[in-house]
Amino acid sequence: MITLQVSIEDSRTNVLRELQITELPVTIGSKLPADIHLKSWRISGKHCTLGRAEHQLVVHAINEARCAVNDRVFNDACTIDKQDVLTIGPYSLRFDWEEPHGHQRPSHMMNAVSEAQQHPLPASQSLPSPLYLTWQNQYRQALLDTFDLKRNDIDHLDDHALRQRARTQLESLISQQADLPTGINQQQFINDIVAEVVGLGPIEALIRNPEVTEIMVNGPDNIFYEQRGKLSKSNVTFSNVDALMAAIERIVQPLGRRIDESSPMVDARLPDGSRVNAVIPPLSLSGPSLTIRKFSQERLGISDLVAFNAVSQDMGAFLQAIVRYKSNIIISGGTGSGKTTLLNILSTFIPDHERIITIEDAAELMLHQPNLVSLESRPSNAEGKGQIAIRDLVRNSLRMRPDRIVIGECRGGEALDMLQAMNTGHAGSLSTAHANTPRDCLSRIEIMVMMSGMEIPISAIREQAASAIDFIIQQTRFPCGQRKITSITEVGGLEQGVIQLTEIFNFETTGFSELGVVQGRFSATGIIPDFIEHQRKQGLNPDTALFSRDLP
Repeated sequence: MITLQVSIEDSRTNVLRELQITELPVTIGSKLPADIHLKSWRISGKHCTLGRAEHQLVVHAINEARCAVNDRVFNDACTIDKQDVLTIGPYSLRFDWEEPHGHQRPSHMMNAVSEAQQHPLPASQSLPSPLYLTWQNQYRQALLDTFDLKRNDIDHLDDHALRQRARTQLESLISQQADLPTGINQQQFINDIVAEVVGLGPIEALIRNPEVTEIMVNGPDNIFYEQRGKLSKSNVTFSNVDALMAAIERIVQPLGRRIDESSPMVDARLPDGSRVNAVIPPLSLSGPSLTIRKFSQERLGISDLVAFNAVSQDMGAFLQAIVRYKSNIIISGGTGSGKTTLLNILSTFIPDHERIITIEDAAELMLHQPNLVSLESRPSNAEGKGQIAIRDLVRNSLRMRPDRIVIGECRGGEALDMLQAMNTGHAGSLSTAHANTPRDCLSRIEIMVMMSGMEIPISAIREQAASAIDFIIQQTRFPCGQRKITSITEVGGLEQGVIQLTEIFNFETTGFSELGVVQGRFSATGIIPDFIEHQRKQGLNPDTALFSRDLP
């Protein structure tokens, strides 16, 4: 007999609820009669079961459903100890229970709570006090003085083992000194210091939170994050500038990149694929700046965009058709509008038998086709040599027998090579560009082609663009944080020096709710695209009804 206390936190709403369970096993899922009912499209009707094994709990995933314990993903079975965190979709579950027959667990099991179990501070919690930061700085420096991260005996340790070694060393240092002041939680104090010395410090909790999509660090004590489309200031801080700089260096060093006064800007990525940009003095006048753009670890599909009301179901079906039948597509949008996410989703429509070459500045695309080669540009070394630009990779990819070329983002002269590739037998290529409208996107492509250094008349550039690009998909992020596909536009021929654009679908904005949420509807313009005629010439019989009716 066991009485199990269950704390369930919904990261979407920060609502915490408590359950008490007296009989095991129990089922966890999104549909009744699950014993623990969790509502989310990311959770199966019967997602997993929770049982008992000696002094631990055991979670069994049903049909290889995705679960995680302390951020370690599994889809079979995993044991759970006290203080462990079971993550299922947007929910975090913690468990507590009394050991039967007075059984006592070893003290090290009760005290050794890993950083992976910490979560973002609630909004109501105050900033760390000056006293707390003073002690944190003192012990952080003491740990660094006695715990050289470059020593051979710890250089080979994985992240978990390295943290445990640092924790043991710090606990020893604290035991040798006077007791911490009243009011400082020693366990949290140790967690904070270890995270700063061997990890990414206070932003680790924000990185683990699946609802947080972007983290902006404007100095050690000025951290913002985006959650569900809204920007908020975090209550977490780095202890000082040195701790923030150390976190930046831990990100860039494993990638063979450097950041210092001679090279004060860097683009990098985290092991989970999140995009990172860092700028330090003298370029950044307010101190080191760090921006992290996170990407979902779940493989999203067009049905997810429909569920988010980012696109209609019929628009999604049309997008699938134009990708499958090898239209050249540019995704246009502003910063943070969701271009890369949409590019990942569109890539799922590419057949497995085709060879794909992806080209990026910092690798963040997550394609799953078997015949895939991912290329990443390389900055110059300390001597200013060895740079491999996006344009070099695009030219080289043409020698790799690609069926499709996917360029993460066109920013400069590589736009010329992309247009030439689209015009020379590499149909079905995809890329993104920063622009506010489809017309602005074409103008930006013209400017980027001019950046190649080739003296090409503007009329020739427009001819290339008109014949190469088939569709422009406009992605928009509204002030309320919602992201939607606001236009699907077909690129036509050149008439009197102007590229003809035909809008096929759009999102008509009707206003905003009292809470500031955008209101509107997806509509078809009533124009049947030339793409349909091309399909008919191939012997297909496409459905044209969706082009002449309002979309749900």
